[in-house]
Amino acid sequence: MWRKLGYFAAACCLLLFVSRVAGLLNPVTVAVAQTGVPGVQPPPAVNPFPTAPAQQPLFEDWMTPEERTNIMVYEKCNRSVVNIQTKSIQPESFFSYARVEGSGSGSVIDQQGHILTNYHVIEGARDITVTLYTGQSHSASIVGIDPDNDVAVIKIDAPAEALFPIEWGEAQRLRVGQRIYAIGNPFGFERTMSTGIISSLNRQLPSRNERTIKSVIQIDAALNQGNSGGPLINSQGRLIGMNTAIATSTGDNAGIGFAIPATTLSRVVPQLIASGRVVRPAIGIEQVYKSEKGLLIVRVTPGGPAEKAGLQGVTFNRRTRTGPLGVFSEIRPDISTADMIEAVDGRPVQTADDLLSVIEEKRPGETVVLTVVRQRQRREIPVVLGEGDMK
Repeated sequence: MWRKLGYFAAACCLLLFVSRVAGLLNPVTVAVAQTGVPGVQPPPAVNPFPTAPAQQPLFEDWMTPEERTNIMVYEKCNRSVVNIQTKSIQPESFFSYARVEGSGSGSVIDQQGHILTNYHVIEGARDITVTLYTGQSHSASIVGIDPDNDVAVIKIDAPAEALFPIEWGEAQRLRVGQRIYAIGNPFGFERTMSTGIISSLNRQLPSRNERTIKSVIQIDAALNQGNSGGPLINSQGRLIGMNTAIATSTGDNAGIGFAIPATTLSRVVPQLIASGRVVRPAIGIEQVYKSEKGLLIVRVTPGGPAEKAGLQGVTFNRRTRTGPLGVFSEIRPDISTADMIEAVDGRPVQTADDLLSVIEEKRPGETVVLTVVRQRQRREIPVVLGEGDMK
């Protein structure tokens, strides 16, 4: 009797041991089996197809404030930057031509498809292709150009939802040492960001037509071939300039870059979109001669603003003389009648570019006051500006 019970107990223990081992080897089976046991909560079911992990947050706890700003600026602005590819034809010899390809950067400025870039990026181009952040490419046409400031606006036909206009900032209160960011396509690497500071302000650059671009921003952020036309951005993610040139002896970045300020862009771009050109005020002075005392007026435009205001240029007198070879005439200039410009609106001018810089801050129809010396007498002469360019 006890022996039978002992055999029975041993068999039960063996069965319990085997069932526990089976449970360790196959926990799913145990979990399923326990679902029907009253008072016992089943473990969570195992999903053989796990869901994708949650999107990575924009900022991590371990990031520094500087890194957070860098990321914020890039996330806010990178979709506004485009890659520009151009194709042009240039003569190689008298009978042959070469097909030349170029590249640059640009900024989306509205949802109508207008793109801001440098004039030298699209200069002479027959085909212009703009690639958006989505990778989609669109053919572009030229809306307006301003070679004097190396600014151009082109346009693409793209869906509004694919265009993310960059936010404009102010460039009047920039400071040396201020943190800046440049986004562009150096060597074709799209939407590359580099960082740096403003190294200096109020630099000057020669333009494509031998004029001078004023108030240029100097930066130390890395700029290379392909960055031209891309935005210069402040720490709020707003455009404060357009990257346009580098100072280098090798063609690659040397730590000295230049950007056209947003103050110039905000004045030029609306005119390019509206009329395709910049309507500049004209003073009607065609030629001046630089001297130590100021600018001597050589010639004024007949019927122009300067002549109407009473400004005078050099008088050319023709004289007839008789020589060994017969009668001939000569022309001699008389500078005693010419006005010497010392200042415009109280600002001294020493070169023709100084004069033009003051005039171009005005609009056609506005009045400027010229301080001139005529026959040793200093005079203040108001001039109502017209429309056009001083040659």
